Amino acid sequence: MMRLVHGISYIAYIWWAIITGSATIVSRLFLPGRQYAQPMIVEVPLRCVTDLEVSLFASSITITPGTLVAAIAAGTSTQPPVLFVHALFDDSEESALEGLYDMESRLLAMTRGRAPTAAANTVTEVEQEEGRP
Repeated sequence: MMRLVHGISYIAYIWWAIITGSATIVSRLFLPGRQYAQPMIVEVPLRCVTDLEVSLFASSITITPGTLVAAIAAGTSTQPPVLFVHALFDDSEESALEGLYDMESRLLAMTRGRAPTAAANTVTEVEQEEGRP
């Protein structure tokens, strides 16, 4: 039941991100005196470990206006996967990472039934957290 609630909440969150991202692009295009973009590429170590979680997260980032997943570094048994995200409109790397980690927490709440309390370092830690042998 909680996954359904988190799923509906995540879909609403993504729709809101699409609407506000589109509004940001339009406002930066047509309002005089504002710098259009501050492009940067940020490295995002993930708490997502399964292929489904990584794929959903990368798709969510790419569907949001102003962000794009440029590359994915596969995870190993000792290191989590890493995304390289091109962000256009964030003021700093910290603010870009903050928004991406918020999105990831909401996604993990949907896929796992609850938000993670901390970043998992290995696939084994995630499996133990989920109660898998």
